[in-house]
Amino acid sequence: MKTKKDISIIVPVFEEQDSIKQLYLEIKENVNNKYDWEIIFINDGSKDNSKNVILDLISNDSNVKLIDFLTNKGKSEALNAGFKKCSGNVVLTLDADLQDDPKEIDSFIDKVRQTNGLVSGWKKNRLDSLSKRIQSKIFNFVLRFLTGIRIHDFNCGFKAYPVEAVKMINIYGGLHRFIPILVKNNGFKVSELIVNHRKREHGNSKYTKSRIFHGFFDLITLMFFKKYLTRPLHLFGSLGLLLFLVGVMINIYLTINWFNGIWITPFKNPLFFLGLLLLIIGVQFFSIGLVCELIVNINKNKNIDIARYFNFEE
Repeated sequence: MKTKKDISIIVPVFEEQDSIKQLYLEIKENVNNKYDWEIIFINDGSKDNSKNVILDLISNDSNVKLIDFLTNKGKSEALNAGFKKCSGNVVLTLDADLQDDPKEIDSFIDKVRQTNGLVSGWKKNRLDSLSKRIQSKIFNFVLRFLTGIRIHDFNCGFKAYPVEAVKMINIYGGLHRFIPILVKNNGFKVSELIVNHRKREHGNSKYTKSRIFHGFFDLITLMFFKKYLTRPLHLFGSLGLLLFLVGVMINIYLTINWFNGIWITPFKNPLFFLGLLLLIIGVQFFSIGLVCELIVNINKNKNIDIARYFNFEE
């Protein structure tokens, strides 16, 4: 049986060989003799010497652990693997680039224990390029507007959680940017702390402009899950009904014209084809919604059966 720790510190690593040891030493300096702790490094398919640096730390300190990906899977998958393996009552995440300051770990732990919720870092004085800061401000403004969660930096890598919060989420793709939303949806409080953001000392940023578009699609996915995951017919049925009614109205209009002597000539009047197309698509959307509802209800029944089994109901 896994031994419970006071804190677990999860660090995704992608080609940060020059930063890992210094980060480890800074973390150890701030948690040793205070907590029963562990560091879980997730090597996300690094091609440099990151893995060997971590293995060297493991050989000298049993508190250090490694999850090794053979290929680069992304930050979400790395964090998700760490969340599944961690054993601390409080779980912290830090980036491996030394821009997060381990001296603030105590403050995060104290606030998690006070709120029993997620504490997210806020890089108020952010030491990044102007373009990156502007994009971040726009991204965070949009998320605050859409979700009502009043924090300034959704994507800050420095976060702390009660262990129950991380065990309830499953992240993939680019969903790590939306962790505060996922945690809030599960009933936990979300708050923030201003953090000391440091300049990158080694290596290059893994930031790419393409993540703006990826983030947009991930946000659509998240909003769909939040509103329609357990009632997909409300989405697909509404769209299907709307399209079907528009198709019916077009066909009624054409029928009235036909009675008034205006012949329906499909190749000259595209409305005929549009009406038929909308009718067919409307029925298809409605059918998709029904199938999705069936899948959701089957899974609900399975979960009920599992709950009864583990509760040992007679």
